[in-house]
Amino acid sequence: MRSYDLVVVGSGPAGQKAAVQAAKLSKRVAIIEKARQLGGASLNTGTLPSKTLKDTIEYVHGLRRRGLAQLGAALTRHLTLPDLMTRKDQVIETEVGVITHQLQRNHIDIIPGTAAFLDPHTLSVTRSDGQIDQVRASAIILATGSRPRRPSEIPFDDLIICDSDSFLRTTMNPTSIIVIGGGVIGTEYASMLAAFGITVTLIDRRTQMLRFLDLEIAQALEAQLQQNGVTMRLGQEYLDISVDHTARPTVHLQHGETVTADMLLYTMGRIGNIEALNLGAIGLTTDQQGQLSVNTHYQTDIPHIYATGDVIGFPALAATAMEQGRLAACHAFQLPDTHKPKVIPYGIYSIPEVSMVGLTEEELTTANIPHATGRAFFREMARGHISGDLHGLLKLIFHGETHALLGVHIIGAGATELIHIGQSVLTYGGTVEYFVHNVFNYPTMAECYRTAALDGLNRLHHPRSQ
Repeated sequence: MRSYDLVVVGSGPAGQKAAVQAAKLSKRVAIIEKARQLGGASLNTGTLPSKTLKDTIEYVHGLRRRGLAQLGAALTRHLTLPDLMTRKDQVIETEVGVITHQLQRNHIDIIPGTAAFLDPHTLSVTRSDGQIDQVRASAIILATGSRPRRPSEIPFDDLIICDSDSFLRTTMNPTSIIVIGGGVIGTEYASMLAAFGITVTLIDRRTQMLRFLDLEIAQALEAQLQQNGVTMRLGQEYLDISVDHTARPTVHLQHGETVTADMLLYTMGRIGNIEALNLGAIGLTTDQQGQLSVNTHYQTDIPHIYATGDVIGFPALAATAMEQGRLAACHAFQLPDTHKPKVIPYGIYSIPEVSMVGLTEEELTTANIPHATGRAFFREMARGHISGDLHGLLKLIFHGETHALLGVHIIGAGATELIHIGQSVLTYGGTVEYFVHNVFNYPTMAECYRTAALDGLNRLHHPRSQ
């Protein structure tokens, strides 16, 4: 039996950062990974593949925005969906190599196999050939990630009816697709496939998309999706999903409508990967979504066993998982002066992108906090006309009395990069005047911050002039 200071179960973003942090503290560390290659869902079936697909599609879509519609159409005619998938395979291969090298140079043992608890400090590891090893650790971090929910009544065949994992392996080249689920994953795929020219119908039982977003931004995104050709069926439950006599997916909706397409993508929820862990042996339980409860230090009910990433639920972002893993490792080995980020940016890699940090206008209104807003539209920026990004919006929300920045909400190309300027000011308690008193490169989209700040202050001080 091998002994370690820390054993991490799972090599996704949370597991990687936890292991590297512990190794930097001169601890003996091992990662157990059951998949064929490192990286977890984030690298192999989730974040990187889908964002690579989006980036490739957006290149073609961007040609149209820049007045080169004929060139964009010519490229689309010669490209198939499987063609677009090839680039994500190249990115995955490169990133797996980067991760493997990082773990190796930090002297982290990589143990292939499926982990299961024997007792609170001991794990058995079953390899693919059936061989079973045992490892013991002073601390254990569970970073097992999640997988798409696959209800038994959905006739998945992973060709014409797929979840978000199998969709990335499909050999289909559909002209039409139904997306079930208007959450982050469904919205991202619906938007990018529509931008590529595929006819998309998005179905969700909720009447509003992405309710955690600022309402103005959510409405702008919905309008952009419709403008790009997405047919929205919000506030509707599906009664049945089947395959008709022409081998096409068919969805029957509660109001009597039937929707048929070449392909269906089901994106309603994810489940934590916990079944193989034998948590019952140590007295840990999960909720119905396979998620573990943790405290502010990411400790489970057993103090030396931590859980991070998707397996603890919202926000279930690769970026937050990385920091959770690092902080868990720091706490496990009493590293002083560690702290949680005050504010976390959220990014939705749709076309157009959406990103936010801080509070929404609705949250501030509910809390009776006096606030003001300022807006900058991409069409007002020289850079917007150069790049053809005319439909974007940057919205600043600040305190009505102290002018402290409270929230930044962006929709438009590059939103997930642009948000970090606002994040920095918000983190360090800055006021909206920061954007007025500083110079931004010209022409850039970052100028939106200054324009929005001036707009907000003008509205605050001269409301009648608006």
